[in-house]
Amino acid sequence: MIVIDKSFSNDIELGALLTSLDAHADTPLVFRYDGRDVKAGYHVTEVKTGRFDALDCGANPESWTEIFVQLWDIDEDGRTHMPSGKFAAIIRKVSEHVGLPTSARLTFEVSDGLAPMALYCAATPTWRGGVVTVDLSPRPSSCKPRDRWLEKDERKDSSCCRPAASCCA
Repeated sequence: MIVIDKSFSNDIELGALLTSLDAHADTPLVFRYDGRDVKAGYHVTEVKTGRFDALDCGANPESWTEIFVQLWDIDEDGRTHMPSGKFAAIIRKVSEHVGLPTSARLTFEVSDGLAPMALYCAATPTWRGGVVTVDLSPRPSSCKPRDRWLEKDERKDSSCCRPAASCCA
């Protein structure tokens, strides 16, 4: 039996993240990844957006918009965690400048400046202990035709890399 981690299918979208953060604008924002919190001096070093058009492994067309948020996980100058409202303002400025839809997918790129960047998806923010916490989980690769097929649960074999018309539509 193959076990599929489908947590990536529950990525929070841009609009939902901003709405959640706006509700607690003055509350410190802590990102949590790999079992630890980002350091208090973390920086948002880059925010980039893109529209992607691709063919999946079954030759099915795919299109989506995505925003990449790069976090530099460092301690610096005795700083505290960034307020949720400041982070939301940074992201909103970029998304409004490029006209990014609120349904855009989010990917976080995180590094401490020494280790290579790793890609993460974000869960819905939670409020605990006086902070807003956003749990980041590693972004897995996936086979989109197979993911669609599993969601519909129409078949039980694992062959997936065929056009949607013959397989996993």
